[in-house]
Amino acid sequence: MPTTTSAWDTAWAEALDALELDVALAERMLSLDRIAASPPDRWAPPVGLGPLPAAFADRARALLDRQLEVGRRLAEAAELSRRQLRAAHALRSAAPSAPVYLDVPA
Repeated sequence: MPTTTSAWDTAWAEALDALELDVALAERMLSLDRIAASPPDRWAPPVGLGPLPAAFADRARALLDRQLEVGRRLAEAAELSRRQLRAAHALRSAAPSAPVYLDVPA
């Protein structure tokens, strides 16, 4: 007996595919230490999906774990960027230092 995919399963598969692409893009940007100048469009959940089919539960959990990890790594990258910016501003605003030693020929 052939298995058919319902429209409900197809809609959920497409929604998860879209989320996976966004997470993969964020993971790629983090691995390159570069964030895109123009981030992808903000994700909005599809309307009328209904409850998650049981067949997609493991996939959805794995995707959630990846999203949480990317979020954690993005927060770390943002904090590092803020620290580097503060350090750069501190160097820029520091008064020029006077020479400590003067080399004079004898």
